[in-house]
Amino acid sequence: MMKELTIAALVAGGAGLANADSWDKTFPMSEKVEHCKTTFKNRFGITLAADVYKPKGTMGRLVAIAVSGPFGAVKEQSSGLYAQTLAERGFLTIAFDPSYTGESSGEPRYVASPDINTEDFQAAVDYLISRDDVDADKIGILGICGWGGLAINAAAVDTRVKATVASTMYDMTRVTANGYFDKEDSAAARKAKKEAMNAQRNKDFKSGTYELGGGVPDKLPDDAPQFVKDYYGYYKTPRGYHVRSLNSNGGWNKTSALSFINAKLLAYAGEIESAVMVLHGEKAHSRYFGEDAFKMLKGENKELVIVPGASHCDLYDGITAERSEGRAERGDSRGASREPSGKGAIPFDRIEAFYRKHLK
Repeated sequence: MMKELTIAALVAGGAGLANADSWDKTFPMSEKVEHCKTTFKNRFGITLAADVYKPKGTMGRLVAIAVSGPFGAVKEQSSGLYAQTLAERGFLTIAFDPSYTGESSGEPRYVASPDINTEDFQAAVDYLISRDDVDADKIGILGICGWGGLAINAAAVDTRVKATVASTMYDMTRVTANGYFDKEDSAAARKAKKEAMNAQRNKDFKSGTYELGGGVPDKLPDDAPQFVKDYYGYYKTPRGYHVRSLNSNGGWNKTSALSFINAKLLAYAGEIESAVMVLHGEKAHSRYFGEDAFKMLKGENKELVIVPGASHCDLYDGITAERSEGRAERGDSRGASREPSGKGAIPFDRIEAFYRKHLK
């Protein structure tokens, strides 16, 4: 089992973790949960940094869940909130930074990959299985935003994953190749994107640096679509800003999307036998990603949850104009019903019940 490391050992190991004694999250620390930092390596040799959340006063082997996302965020943001909240409900959880981002290692910085990022989830499963306080047969994963699609891809390849939640998901390969709502789904449009990114490769190689594409803009244009305003409201305000977050700052490097334009994350989603929940907001611009992904899934252990009134970013931290209603519309085994959503816009009651049912 990989033990939690001292700060000196973490820094010496190259992960560059912040002081574990300081709370640098965008959400309050819970008194119900023990927190520590850890690192582990994926099979590409990249050291991943993670926060471990464990319910206080627990004994024996626990059900465990690995959490990551949103795409371009860090573990101190939404994924940490999900992980801590699930730990309050009795699960041992980790929220980890993907390769090349946050406190995780990997050069050049700010690169994403459908293969490497799927492996990041599998490496998190490796780590959880290694722990003496985890039941190796009861491990789930949870991906937020672009990491929702990556979680489904990980579930398709990793039979150790028994239950998967994809929250407010993007299919990053689809949106990269086809644009939003598939409006750029043509060979000509894809060629233009590839030409631009390959020209950028030439420029980066000559300069010896990697130019960043920019995160959420510091100032919103007057004609910004609502979902961009929603991103701004999370990443650029005290609600969700973090100094290591790509979306809060300079963004991915400009060539990062190349591998996503030439791949299909959900190619084998229909072969997933383990349980999957797809969770989305009713008003999310990204809702079609989740609903189309759900159509690919097979079996009675698949659930679609639509949260009334919620936008894409409302499911990042539970903040929504519809919070007072606090209800979720659920599709259970291809049916539909309504029940309380739990905390804010995020239906944690439903998420907990899903994991309890399928990780037993």
